[in-house]
Amino acid sequence: MRRYIIRRILLFIPTLIVITLLSFILLVNAPGDPVERMMTASQSSGDISTQSIAQQEQRTYWTHQLGLDLPVFYFNIHSLAEPDTLYKIVDKSEQRALSRLISEFGDWKEIQHYYQAELFLEHVLNHIRTNQNDSTNRDEFKNSLNKIRFEAASLKSVSEEKIIQYKIQLLRSFFEKYSLPEKTFVEGLQMNFKLVKFRSTRWKNYIPVISFHPANQYHRWLFGDGKSTDGLLKGDFGISYLTQQPVAGMIKGKIGWSLFFTLFSVLLAYVISIPVAIKAAAKRNSRFDRFSSLILFMLYSLPAFWVATLLLMTFSNTDVLNIFPASGVKPVTGYPTDATLFEKIKLSIPYLILPIICYTYSSFAFLSRALRVSMLEILNQDFIRTARAKGLSEKKVVWKHALRNSLLPIITMFANVFPLMIGGSVILESIFTIPGMGSTIYSSIDAQDYPMIVALFTLTGILTMLGYLFSDVLYALADPRISFSKTQHA
Repeated sequence: MRRYIIRRILLFIPTLIVITLLSFILLVNAPGDPVERMMTASQSSGDISTQSIAQQEQRTYWTHQLGLDLPVFYFNIHSLAEPDTLYKIVDKSEQRALSRLISEFGDWKEIQHYYQAELFLEHVLNHIRTNQNDSTNRDEFKNSLNKIRFEAASLKSVSEEKIIQYKIQLLRSFFEKYSLPEKTFVEGLQMNFKLVKFRSTRWKNYIPVISFHPANQYHRWLFGDGKSTDGLLKGDFGISYLTQQPVAGMIKGKIGWSLFFTLFSVLLAYVISIPVAIKAAAKRNSRFDRFSSLILFMLYSLPAFWVATLLLMTFSNTDVLNIFPASGVKPVTGYPTDATLFEKIKLSIPYLILPIICYTYSSFAFLSRALRVSMLEILNQDFIRTARAKGLSEKKVVWKHALRNSLLPIITMFANVFPLMIGGSVILESIFTIPGMGSTIYSSIDAQDYPMIVALFTLTGILTMLGYLFSDVLYALADPRISFSKTQHA
């Protein structure tokens, strides 16, 4: 058994690599610009220190903070025309425009000169003062300057030749209209673009090149950078786009209640379902069997949200029976500061009864029916008849021999408990206002908070593997005929 567990743990390593790769691919290819999301969140969150930074400086800051100023993976295959440093361009729209220009013309050297001329012209326009023009209509000059600044900024994100020519002409017209000496910079930009077309080397797009990057986003995501991030392997899942808080800290603060309800409800379901299923199988077609089958089918067919609503309307309604609180897991005012652990549990119990019922009843019904079917099949086998022929009591036959061999199906179901610890129940947590992972998953998906979604995906995959390992161990304990050693007994 020990060797088997060690082998399974070693097999987890390639599986974990696949899970992390899938998670990283999902994170990298998620829609939207994470830098824009972080900038928007920082502005709306009222972080004065961040808002005081200029927009471009914010973009550079968050690009570095998220590790987006690094290549994506340990290697990449690109064309000879495309440089392996294009990822250093902070703005994604500018990256795409440059990439399209490379595909169209192929000469990165000239395209780089053209891009630098764009940046320099934008810098020049931003430093033109509205009062340096001799025109009497300064308001008109100010409005024209603001418009041309926008055109110059948008030029960096354009790759179509006609639009580039049009925007350059607008820039020339502005400088000529107001007789500004900076006109020479526009002429230089126009000359740079002509050289891009004249020295086109599109054939370079058809020659593949492999570039290697020891420092990359995937490596940083896994192992951290040794400074601001610790990496996935140390429990660092990055920063939430929604709250700008560490994802690991958010999960740690929410997972407790989901873990409690999942474990407690599953254990309670097993404690109830095993005796019921055994009695129903041992007394097949009896009144208890028929009655329990009817009740269990009814329970299993009832939707959880409907049962939760019905319980709240009945037992948390001032017009019917106001017995239990309608929401939350503890008093609204919180626990008393000097309350002991026992007193805290006592205060929380009324809040937990209705959610636990909703968490438990469907699992209890399903497990009871599954175990009953398995018990009936085992009770009809030859070794059971042999045990009875030897004079063993019916209780010993059922509980020692039949039950042990009937546990395999429900052991398989028990493996699903591990990923449920992360997922929780979105519907029930929303209805009962439980601060668990279910509501966190819902809000993350609704807000497209991809670091949180990827973290939950990764943790669910890891816990699923642990669940299967735990199930295999329980198989061997429940049925001695199952052996994981190389030597099998005849």
